[in-house]
Amino acid sequence: MRRLHADLLLLFAAAIWGFAFLFQKSAMEHIGPVQFVAARALLASLALMPLALYEMRAAGSGWAAVSRAALPAGLAFVTAAILQQWGLVTATVTNTGFLTALYVVVTPFIAWGLLSRRPPPIVWLAVALSFAGMWLLGGGTLAAFSPGDALVALSAVFWALHVVLVGRAAVVGRPIAFTMLQFVVVAAVAGALTPAVETVSPAKLADAWVEIAYVGLLSSALTFTMFSIALRYTGPSEATIIVSTETLFAAFGAWLFLGERLALIGWAGAALILFATLMVQLAPRRTGEG
Repeated sequence: MRRLHADLLLLFAAAIWGFAFLFQKSAMEHIGPVQFVAARALLASLALMPLALYEMRAAGSGWAAVSRAALPAGLAFVTAAILQQWGLVTATVTNTGFLTALYVVVTPFIAWGLLSRRPPPIVWLAVALSFAGMWLLGGGTLAAFSPGDALVALSAVFWALHVVLVGRAAVVGRPIAFTMLQFVVVAAVAGALTPAVETVSPAKLADAWVEIAYVGLLSSALTFTMFSIALRYTGPSEATIIVSTETLFAAFGAWLFLGERLALIGWAGAALILFATLMVQLAPRRTGEG
């Protein structure tokens, strides 16, 4: 695979992830957020299981090491996913896309705390631009943010933690087995939590089968596998920049199918958030770190 092909594969994955916000939003018309997270993760883990078993047979061993890496990553993932789904109950798809992108800005600080990798100075400027962007995205006042917007912004912290944990797990290898076990953790935790916070309804679960299939198979199983393959042929900074276009696909999909519109001040805020994420990814190159 050429680098161009890998970049196109990443762009395709970004489009799938961006449009997934629409399906995540519409799923809330049928089932609760936690049940949806459990269902998507269960479907993703089942879809990846044959590939994971093949990968592990070829490797010969390593389940214990992969499991140790997958457990904390799965816990970070399920926390982020549930917060994001709760947020989508009231947050717009457009806002959700741009606010989720804040994980790129938060990731260097999580890495600083866990790995002692001090972020370059430009990241601090990116943080300031991100907060300015959130303020503008909320119409010039944070008070205009819905509770859902706040939950989505909080989920970005756990998405950032997930990124760092996945990076640490790279040394273990077995990316498909790792991803499958991660989704097993997500399905188990969300599945156990669902009866305590939501009413479980098989009929409503069936009503959301299209959304569960899209997010579970395409936005979870397929794209995470594509991402792992593409990373073998392109750099991580370049890959993250391409994947960050998912926010633009989310905004386009919300405009096309849901009729969502941002005021000019909102678009200015979205642009600042997107620019801040690009600054963070370009920072390592400018400081000679990547």
